[in-house]
Amino acid sequence: MRVLVVQNYQDTGLGQVGIALNEAGALVDLRQAYLGEPLPETHADYDAIVVLGGDQNALADDAYPYLPRLAELIKEFGDADKAVLGICLGSQLVARGYGAENILGKPAEFGWKEVRRTEDAASDPVLSTVAEQFPIFHWHSDTFTLPDQAVHLASSDMTPNQAFRIGRAVYGIQFHFEADTNLVEEWRHVFHHQIVENYPDWLANYAGNVAKDGATADAVGLAIARAWVALIQR
Repeated sequence: MRVLVVQNYQDTGLGQVGIALNEAGALVDLRQAYLGEPLPETHADYDAIVVLGGDQNALADDAYPYLPRLAELIKEFGDADKAVLGICLGSQLVARGYGAENILGKPAEFGWKEVRRTEDAASDPVLSTVAEQFPIFHWHSDTFTLPDQAVHLASSDMTPNQAFRIGRAVYGIQFHFEADTNLVEEWRHVFHHQIVENYPDWLANYAGNVAKDGATADAVGLAIARAWVALIQR
């Protein structure tokens, strides 16, 4: 099993998805596209693609000229019936690749917040593995409309479109299910000044936030990661 992973920003690792890929014996080809590492020309050598999050928006083509090609490549994977996973910015690029609208600059959604499954999620191979509502980590302000062919899978109070599926195994997931408490702890230090400036109350109550939602979010995130990896066809 060979999986292409596209990283769009510093210190945005695979987290729980990496655990699930390792359990499945996957070979990961990591491309740090934001640093100028080239994307592969085709999907031919891969069984799946994971597109991670980032601070930039999904239309920031001038600063990140690889973004249009990445959106195209996502759709090429999906059209070939290969598993696709876009997380946060990655989900916005899945939406872009499938012709939906990217909506920029909405109020930020940050921290562990509740997500609710839709009725269609009950029969979805990934979202059906978790509870009807659950806390999970968020860090975004941009969002998207659903592509025409998408199945709507999850929403939150601030963001109606939190997750969707296209076809068999193309997933756009806005919330950071990959970010377990270990990764959030890393982000707390790496992005400390940004968090202090924008979310000081969350930081002041960090220990309580972890105690309240961390363990549940970790379990949900790993279940989602494992369920998506199970859709990868060798």
